[in-house]
Amino acid sequence: MHLVTGGGSGIGAAVARRLLDRGDEVWLLARDAGRARELAAAHPGAKTLVGDLGEPGRLSWALGHQAPPDRLDTLLHIAGVVELGPVGDLTPKIWLETLAANLVGPAELTRLLLPQLRLSRGHVLFANSGAGLSASAEWSAYAASKHGLKALADSLRAEEHANGVRVTTVYPGRTATPMQAKVHQQEGKSYDATRWIDPESVATAVLTAIDLPRDAEVTDLTVRPGLV
Repeated sequence: MHLVTGGGSGIGAAVARRLLDRGDEVWLLARDAGRARELAAAHPGAKTLVGDLGEPGRLSWALGHQAPPDRLDTLLHIAGVVELGPVGDLTPKIWLETLAANLVGPAELTRLLLPQLRLSRGHVLFANSGAGLSASAEWSAYAASKHGLKALADSLRAEEHANGVRVTTVYPGRTATPMQAKVHQQEGKSYDATRWIDPESVATAVLTAIDLPRDAEVTDLTVRPGLV
């Protein structure tokens, strides 16, 4: 049983499709009821939970008024937001929104679902970014959130090892997703999806990590654009 965030597009949608196609039970996190209906229509057979990662303080209330799965084999954190700009231009609003959606929200969702993950000796996977390892000019807010996400994953792995919970961070390079199209727009560059990683390739890396036999654990996995 899997819970996927970011299942509406890009890597998250590719992962959700692959899991459903092989007959697994999939839950998708939606930010509101309208989005939940869209996700259910796009991924027949998937179940939905409503909770906004951008409002971490309300996640406990939101899940408390629904019926999350009793057991959870994998929690796949794939949702994210990006806003580029120089440090001198980024407002507290942008910083707080980025950190909420990319770091604090995933941390809170993980906290709330740890009992189910411990019960199943499950797996938490974070889709990070190359920006989680190295920050470039105008990427400060996004990169800071992703550096923090790496720290979250590393701490969680050390804490939950004795409970049998595995933790993986995947660091995709530039991937052909709607987010990447937005990044190119903000950079003032033309966007050619064929230059970047296909989301299906990242999905393959994700499934490889979570399908690994129990005698091993992929801790960190970097996926870079190849030669085409």
